[in-house]
Amino acid sequence: MSPEGAVTVATGGVRTLLRLEGAVVLGVALAAYAQFGAGWGVFALWLLAPDLSLLGYLAGSRTGAALYNAAHSYVGPVLLLALGVLAAMPWAVAGSLIWLAHIGMDHALGYGLKYASGFAATHLGRIGKADPW
Repeated sequence: MSPEGAVTVATGGVRTLLRLEGAVVLGVALAAYAQFGAGWGVFALWLLAPDLSLLGYLAGSRTGAALYNAAHSYVGPVLLLALGVLAAMPWAVAGSLIWLAHIGMDHALGYGLKYASGFAATHLGRIGKADPW
């Protein structure tokens, strides 16, 4: 395998720290959402919406990974939060907090950003059952 095709994953203390970071993001997003008062029904309705990006895998691993990573990176929800705060748009603040909670939950559970080599290859390690061979 060529160096540019190699998959590097976080291990040991770095992996633990990244998962803890996800748990903290989840906790802070939940606390902020509770203070914001947008309603927990809305929260429950939209919490798993970023996982619709998994449909990108129907077009192949490269497209699937790109769409999944776009929906599971902190960049989008932080920009949406900034827009919501600066433009006084409550729906954007609520949406960004839900989105952040989703990403934090995923990262805390070990579901990391994907590599194009396949769905199970993430920056937090391989997900799913280990290959017995």
